[in-house]
Amino acid sequence: MIQLKTEVRDIMTKELITLKEDTPVKEAARILSEAKISGAPVVDDEGRLIGLVTESDLVVQDVRLHFPTYIQLLDGYIYFPGSLKRFEEEFKKAVGAKVGDIMDTDVVTIDEHATIEDAATLMTEKDVGLVPVLSGNNLVGIIAKRDIVRSISRS
Repeated sequence: MIQLKTEVRDIMTKELITLKEDTPVKEAARILSEAKISGAPVVDDEGRLIGLVTESDLVVQDVRLHFPTYIQLLDGYIYFPGSLKRFEEEFKKAVGAKVGDIMDTDVVTIDEHATIEDAATLMTEKDVGLVPVLSGNNLVGIIAKRDIVRSISRS
């Protein structure tokens, strides 16, 4: 059985591949593909975490956009709440040329001293597969579901 009290820092990936906001989307796709990783943190010039780009963000570039749901009433249109905002977000990602256009800025993070159990719970509750690891405010690693699975297989 895996030692769920083991800390995230013991199994996280420490050799990070990071991206910048101005990295072209095609270059980001090449980097992720060549490194065989599912995503990468986006950092500013000081190395601070400002976002995360995943394969899902890149796949949106090839998704057929769906116009927002609406109803026509007399000579006007009524848009359902949230659908226009969602369409705008999808459109921005679909036409984005730079990583800053497609990255997720509401990034779920975890502290390096959190347990693997904490990481697994966080990933499940937030429905994410990749979580940047912080020491204070400093980006020190990244943990993926596959890191947890690898740890289970070794125990």
